[in-house]
Amino acid sequence: MMEALRSGLVREGKIRFAINLGNASLAMQDEATGDLSGVSVALARDLAARLGAEPTFVTYPGAGKVVADAESDKWDVAFLAVDDQRRSVIAYSSAYVLIEAKVVVRANSPLRHVDELDRPGRRLLVARGSAYDLYLSKAVQSLTLLREETPGASFAAFKADVEAADAVAGVAQSLAKAFGKDPEFRLLDGRVAAIEQAMALPANRAALSDNLSAFVEARKADGFVRRALDESGMTDLVVAPAA
Repeated sequence: MMEALRSGLVREGKIRFAINLGNASLAMQDEATGDLSGVSVALARDLAARLGAEPTFVTYPGAGKVVADAESDKWDVAFLAVDDQRRSVIAYSSAYVLIEAKVVVRANSPLRHVDELDRPGRRLLVARGSAYDLYLSKAVQSLTLLREETPGASFAAFKADVEAADAVAGVAQSLAKAFGKDPEFRLLDGRVAAIEQAMALPANRAALSDNLSAFVEARKADGFVRRALDESGMTDLVVAPAA
């Protein structure tokens, strides 16, 4: 397994990892130092160490931009939500974490549950190309989806303009960070989706996906993923079941 990954991923002693900072439950960057942390970063460093390589990090503000670069040789390994619509350009490992996508509304909103969103005339802000955008695009019938380029941009648009939308969707932990301490906003009950998070490869390296899955399964089984989540403060996130 490791020899296949080494020969397929390591170039000039390095592996390039795409890190999606739009999902604050999996990856974070210290504003003062620029240091990266989170379970995705921990898995990247562990894989690189086991392959005798130096990890280099390419940061992105949202998942859509990671996917857009999959065919441009900008990264070797990424960390993305599993979605069938991306499989033409992305090959996935087995999942390592399950996370929830939820919805925030203004405190005076009449809405109480996510099931009330899919009605004519209602508008929901999402990040373009995110897993919940892809899911909702297929699932909703009457709800209008308004797209910003990144999660941060969708949160900012919702905060800045009371007419922008009725609600904004996002990863639960990212929503809590952006809105949790502001009494003008609140979470709706329920969730949009439970999303599988996996390591990912450009589709032209799909032959390595089974080897990458074996690495993920080993790191779940030996407790590495659970420890990395806890150390990054994400104690409420669930390690994905064994594949």
